[in-house]
Amino acid sequence: MLASRASTAFMLRHPAHCIAFGFGSGLAPKAPGTFGTLWAWGAFWLLDHWLGTAGWALLIGAGLLIAPWVCAITARHMGVGDPSAVVWDEVVAFWIVLWLVTPAGFLMQALAFALFRFFDAAKPGPVGWADRRFKPRPDGTIGWREGFGIVFDDLVAAGCTLLVIAIGVALWR
Repeated sequence: MLASRASTAFMLRHPAHCIAFGFGSGLAPKAPGTFGTLWAWGAFWLLDHWLGTAGWALLIGAGLLIAPWVCAITARHMGVGDPSAVVWDEVVAFWIVLWLVTPAGFLMQALAFALFRFFDAAKPGPVGWADRRFKPRPDGTIGWREGFGIVFDDLVAAGCTLLVIAIGVALWR
């Protein structure tokens, strides 16, 4: 099943691929992480009408539980340690950010989006450390450890985003 590039056909071959590719948002030819994060934002707006705090907790918890598996399976089938088309890590991490800043208006959510994308793309400080921590081993094996690593740096980016927002809110008051 090894595929060298992401495609719709590859995504539809396995349910893990579909989830890992953010239901197609990771197939964007440029900046798939940004498109995955935008997909997460749109899904949040849609689902927030039906999900309360407990519903979001369950959805995010389930998303985090399956994240290492879907990311590892897809990376293994592509033969790449951290394929750019895999965006489930961005989706779940940004849902956490939006869930924790809610209630927040559009401007606060847009600020959260910009901060999260900065931390995820630039990988400053702790985000860069988290990104390097779980790279594939020299033997090229891609397993649960590497799947967790794909998710880990995005969770750290979410934490940095929330910290900057909390500091900004504290200074604003």
